[in-house]
Amino acid sequence: MATEAWTREEWRSRPARHLPTYSDPAALRRVEAELRTVPPLVFAGEARRLQQALAKVSTGGGFLLQGGDCAESFADFNANTIRDTFRVILQMAVVLTFGGALPVVKVGRMGGQFAKPRSAPTETKGGLTLPAYCGDMINGPDFTAETRRPDPGRMLQAYHQSAATLNLLRAFAQGGYADLHRVHQWTLDFITNGPQWERYGGLCDRIGETLDFMAACGLTSDTAPQIRETDFFTSHEALLLPYEEALTRLDSTSGAWYCCSAHMLWIGDRTRQVDGAHVAFLRGVHNPIGVKVGPSMTAEELLRLCAVLDPDHEPGRLTLILRMGEDQIETRLPPLIRAVRESGWPVVWVCDPMHANTVKTVHGFKTRSFDKILAEVRRYFAIHRAEGTHPGGVHVELTGQDVTECLGGPQAITEAGLAERYHTFCDPRLNASQALELAFLLAERLRRERRA
Repeated sequence: MATEAWTREEWRSRPARHLPTYSDPAALRRVEAELRTVPPLVFAGEARRLQQALAKVSTGGGFLLQGGDCAESFADFNANTIRDTFRVILQMAVVLTFGGALPVVKVGRMGGQFAKPRSAPTETKGGLTLPAYCGDMINGPDFTAETRRPDPGRMLQAYHQSAATLNLLRAFAQGGYADLHRVHQWTLDFITNGPQWERYGGLCDRIGETLDFMAACGLTSDTAPQIRETDFFTSHEALLLPYEEALTRLDSTSGAWYCCSAHMLWIGDRTRQVDGAHVAFLRGVHNPIGVKVGPSMTAEELLRLCAVLDPDHEPGRLTLILRMGEDQIETRLPPLIRAVRESGWPVVWVCDPMHANTVKTVHGFKTRSFDKILAEVRRYFAIHRAEGTHPGGVHVELTGQDVTECLGGPQAITEAGLAERYHTFCDPRLNASQALELAFLLAERLRRERRA
């Protein structure tokens, strides 16, 4: 990848949006200096392995499942939360793999998703105006002047929590928890009586029969590691650039720069300016890169971004994460697909059906309609079928907790029921039941694509 004249510090000379202003610059410099000395959270070889998997997705040989929390929390950090989200993603991946007959690349919004851009820089309550909550890496959710003050020391806490999260995820993925013989055990207790249980249980039984047949042929967990292990990668929005720069390392085996805070990093729809700081930083690291593409994106803007972020047309380098909204995707997406296809970029097209379908209820809850989420996914598949391109994946905010944050779904969550278990500090997430229902829809669409 061409990165002429690039340095880790280049972004500092560019206009930067959605970065906090710290009241103590000396404290910020001390934190940055400490982060430059800590061990990397991920390794360059792992990022290259992810890019190889995404390269196959870009040509129709796989499907990307990217999911996790809207914003990780310091207060809710525990092993059970990590395990349960990992379990939901495993369940979804099994449904997709079995239904779509495609390898599923699993990428978690975990181990680093601590910063969020906000639509307004401040928030007012009872006549008091304070900085908006921008994620635990920047400030806290409590509405007090001290908590809302951006604190650079939070970056260190985010790093250490991410390190512990990555350690646990690697243990789950490689230590036997992901063994396909355990598919029944991945089910969370609160959906065992839900409407998906019969479908998922039947799928598990079929997988068990397949594994028995394979064992009779000599393929077991001992002889075929793919049965007992899985690759699991991490991702987050590269919003807080001082943190990302400090964790960027020169890989001794390739001589290339990698941002070692996550395997995959993405640029948000609010920070994708071609001449901006976030694009300037990520153009020079060799990780797989994502770009959120909202309804305001023009074909010309998208092609300029592709040229800056992927000048060498590397398969698997660039993932375009579409956040259009179910009411705009049919008119906004086709021109973008045609422009990118005609220009020859081997991108991965991914649907984010969450962000552009967010509304606020009369009671003040931010929520999303599960029906609108499904509608956008259906239209995303139909558009790719019409354009002759591959629907490469989905990007969803989800949790393994039994939350009531998105309307509808198998549990028929109503507007009045949102308050029962509305726990998010930022955006509403799918619970495990809704996520599994989405997986079955995706599997059916992938099955149709394969037959077509």
